[in-house]
Amino acid sequence: MRSPTLFLCVFLFSYFICAQETSTSENQAQEQDSTEIVPKKIYVTNDIGDEEPPAVDGLLNDSVWNRVEWTGDYIENQPDENTPPSYQTKFKIVYDSKNLYIGVRCYDAEPDKIIKRLSRRDGFEGDWVEFNIDSYHDKRTAFSFTVTAAGVKGDEFISNNGNNWDGSWNPIWYTKSNIDDEGWTAELRIPLSQLKFSSSDNQVWGLQSTRRFFRAEERSLWQRKPIDQPGWVSEFGELHGLKNIEPQKQLEIQPYTVASSETYEAEVGNPFRDGSETDIAFGLDAKIGITNDLTLDLTVNPDFGQVEADPSAIALDGFQIFFREQRPFFVENKNIFDFNVSRSEAGNTFGSDNVFYSRRIGRSPQGYPNTNEGEFVEIPDNTQIIGAAKFSGKTENGWAIGVLESVTAKKYATIDNNGDRRREVVEPLTNYFVGRAQKDFNDRNSYVGGVFTATNRDNLTEGLDFLHKSAYTGGLDFKHQWKDRVWYLGGNVILSHVQGSEEAIQNTQQSITRLFQRVDAEHVEVDEDKTSLTGSGGNIQLGKIGDGHWRFETGGTWRSPELELNDIGFQRQADDIRHYTWVGYQTLKPDSTFRRVGINYNHWSAWDFAGNQNELRFNTNSWQNWSNNWFSNVGFNYAPIRYSNFALRGGPRLRLTPEVSFWNGIGTDGRKKLRFNLFHNGRKALDNSMRRYYVEFGFRYQPIDALRISIFPEYSINNDKLQYISNIDTDDGVRYLNGQIEQRTLSMSVRLNFNINPNLTVQYWGQPFISRGRYSNFKHVTNATAKNFEDRFLQYNAQQVSFLDDTYSVDENLDGNTDFSFGNPDFSFVQFRSNLVVRWEYIPGSEIFLVWSQDVSQSGNPTDGLLTGLNDNIFGQTPQNIFLLKATYRFVL
Repeated sequence: MRSPTLFLCVFLFSYFICAQETSTSENQAQEQDSTEIVPKKIYVTNDIGDEEPPAVDGLLNDSVWNRVEWTGDYIENQPDENTPPSYQTKFKIVYDSKNLYIGVRCYDAEPDKIIKRLSRRDGFEGDWVEFNIDSYHDKRTAFSFTVTAAGVKGDEFISNNGNNWDGSWNPIWYTKSNIDDEGWTAELRIPLSQLKFSSSDNQVWGLQSTRRFFRAEERSLWQRKPIDQPGWVSEFGELHGLKNIEPQKQLEIQPYTVASSETYEAEVGNPFRDGSETDIAFGLDAKIGITNDLTLDLTVNPDFGQVEADPSAIALDGFQIFFREQRPFFVENKNIFDFNVSRSEAGNTFGSDNVFYSRRIGRSPQGYPNTNEGEFVEIPDNTQIIGAAKFSGKTENGWAIGVLESVTAKKYATIDNNGDRRREVVEPLTNYFVGRAQKDFNDRNSYVGGVFTATNRDNLTEGLDFLHKSAYTGGLDFKHQWKDRVWYLGGNVILSHVQGSEEAIQNTQQSITRLFQRVDAEHVEVDEDKTSLTGSGGNIQLGKIGDGHWRFETGGTWRSPELELNDIGFQRQADDIRHYTWVGYQTLKPDSTFRRVGINYNHWSAWDFAGNQNELRFNTNSWQNWSNNWFSNVGFNYAPIRYSNFALRGGPRLRLTPEVSFWNGIGTDGRKKLRFNLFHNGRKALDNSMRRYYVEFGFRYQPIDALRISIFPEYSINNDKLQYISNIDTDDGVRYLNGQIEQRTLSMSVRLNFNINPNLTVQYWGQPFISRGRYSNFKHVTNATAKNFEDRFLQYNAQQVSFLDDTYSVDENLDGNTDFSFGNPDFSFVQFRSNLVVRWEYIPGSEIFLVWSQDVSQSGNPTDGLLTGLNDNIFGQTPQNIFLLKATYRFVL
C-alpha cells in the first residue's frame, strides 16, 4: 500500500503547485470559453455534373476537384483546445448520384517523418484523418470514415451522441493515400448506399473532421468543440449543397463456405473420440435495404469459426462470468438493442447487466442425458443457429428501431453402449425475439424508448423441464437533456415474467442470483407450487456532464427479488437497491506537467428488499495524462459496511469485515515503438481475514510499421480465511462449510499482428493459464453476523478432521464416528488457448480466412508449483487442433 499512497501524494502536490502557477486571468478566460457559443461552420458541396468522377488514387489531380472550394482552418482540440494546430488540414467534397467523394490534404513540413504504421481495418495507427457524417442530421448518430497515411481504412457507427462507437460496422467504400513534398493526401469514395438519409430535395447533413498529428499526439478539428462541451454529434458543423440525391436501397448477399478439420487425443474405447473429425458447411448472409433508413440483415447457418476464443477465467463466488460478444452478426448495430439496467458514471451498479445478452443465442446445450456406467456420450459444443434476422435502423423523423428474431435447433446427445446408440434431447428448439425502439424529440435533446424480449422453448421433455418454457421482459427508458445538453435526467423501468414447470420455477427461486431459501430471509421464501415468477427493476439518474471543470451524477437502481433476465439477458444479482453519487473535476488546459487531469469522488450504498444495508463504500480516484504523454491512474476504496446475502449459497446473511482497496496503473507513451504498461490492485480486510492482489505488466513492441508484438503476463493472489466450500446436511443441522484458501493464478496473453498490406494480415493470440487453490483450516459458520471475525464460525482442529483417499472426514464431537465428509476442494485448472488467423480481403467486403485454433484444458496437481503445473499440463500434451478455411463473396446489387 505504501507505493500507491506515495504516488498519490506526489501527484496531488505537483498538481496543486502547477495549478497555483496558472494566473487568475487565464482561469477566467477558461471559464468564459466553457460557456461561449461556438459558431457552426458550413461547407457547400457541388454535384460533379457530366465530369468524370475522381480516380481514387490519393493524388487530388482530377479536374473535378476544381468545382468546389477548399475548406480548412482546423483548430486544435487535444492537448490544448482552441489553439492553432502544428499543421493545417483542408478538404473538398463533391458528389454524384451514387457516391460522395472527399479529397483531403494534411500539411506537414517534414513528410519523411509521417508515421505510416500498418494495421488491420479499424487499427487507427499512425497519422490519420477522419470524417464523421451525420446524414440523418439527428444530432445523435453518425457514420465515421477514417484513412491513415499508410492507406488503412477504419469505419465506425456513432450513436448516443458520441458515447458509443461501433467498430463492427464494415461498409463498402474506397480510399487511397499518398505522401508528397507538402505532407500527405487522401481520397475517399463513399457509396450513398452505405449512408442513411432522407428523401428531401435539399439535404443538410452534420459534418465533422478530425486529424491526428502523430508526432505531437495532437488532434485538430474542422468544427471546434470545447473540451467541456457535452456530446459529439450534436456539435458538428454542416454540409450543404446536396441536391436531388435519392436514397439508395442497399442489397448485399454474402454466401460463404467453410471447410474444417479437427484433431485431438483419441480416447481408448470411446467411439466419439477417435482422434479426428472433418466437415464442410455452407451459409448465407444478406443485407437488404427495406427503405433507405431501415435494413434487414439475414443469416442462415451462420459460422463464427474465425472469432477469437474467450480468455480463460475462473470464479469462486458462484456468479456467472460476463464475456463480450465477438460474433459479427450480433455485434453489428448492437447499440440499437442495448438496454442497460443501471450503467452509471458512479461505482458498482452491475454495469454489465442488460436486458439483451446475445451470447444466450447459440449457447452450449443446457441439458445432460441419463447414462449408465460404461456408456459414452457425445454432446454438441454449441446450439446450432438455424437462422436469424435483424431489422434495424433509424428514420428521418427520429425513430430508432431494432427487431431481432433467431431460431436455434433442437440438439441431441448421442449415447453409445457397446455399439447400441440412442439419442436424448439436451437443448429444445428455441425462439428468441428482441424488439427495441426509441424516439427523439425536443430538437433531439430528449428521447423515450422501449424494449420487449421473448424466449420460447418448444416441447420441454422430461430431463429438460428445469428450463423455463417461456420468458418475457419489457422495459421503458427515457432521457431528457437541457441547457445545451449540459444537464440530464434519465432512467428506465423493467418488468420480467418467466413461466415453466414447478421444478423450473423452484430452480429460479433457489439460483445464486436470488437464493429465496436463505434461512434468515423473512421477505422471500421458496414456493414449490409456483409455475411463474414476475419481477421488476429500474434506474433513475440526474447529472451534469459539461460546462466547466465540474461534473456529477447521482441516482439509484433496484432489482426486485423476483427479477429474472438470464434467458436472453445478463443479470448477476437480484434483491438489491442501490444509491450512488459521483463527482468529477477535470482540467481544460494543459500546463507544464499535465496535458489533462481528472479527479473523481464517488460513494454507493446497497440494501436488500428487507431493508438490510449490505454495503457502504467510498472511493476517490484520479487519472493523469502527463506532458510526456504517459498515462497513469490511481484510486482508493474504503468499505466500512459489508454483508453478503449470497456468500453462504442459501445460508444466512454473512457479515464481511470492512476493507480497504487500491488500484494504480502506469502506461508509457503509446506512440513509441516500445511501450510498457503496469496495472495492479489490491484489497485487504482490516482484520487480515482477506488479502487479494493482482498485477499485470507487459509491453508492446513495433519494430517495423508492419509488425506489432505484445506480451502481458498476469499474476494474482487470493488469501481468504472464509471461502465457501459447501452446505452439508448433518444430524445436527446444516453445516455451512468454509475454509481458508490460498489461490494463485498466473497467465500470459501474447499477441502478434503482421500486416503485409492493409488487406492482407496475420494475427496470433495465445494464452497459457493456471489457477491453483489450496484449502486448510476448515470451519463452519455458527454466528454469521457476529461483529468479530473469529466469533462467526467454529474452526475444526486437527483431531476433528482426517484425510484419506482424497476425502475429508469430520468428527465434531470426537466420539470416533464421522459426522460428515466432503471431497478434497483443492484444485488446479490449466488451460492453453490460441488462435492464428490469416485474413485477406481480396475485394472490398469479400474475404478469405485461414484459421488454426488450439486448446489444451487439464486438471493439474494442486501440490505442484504454478510453473511446474503449466509445464506438465501444456507441454507434451496433445492439443485439440481446429483448422478452418473460410471464403466469402459479397455481391452488391
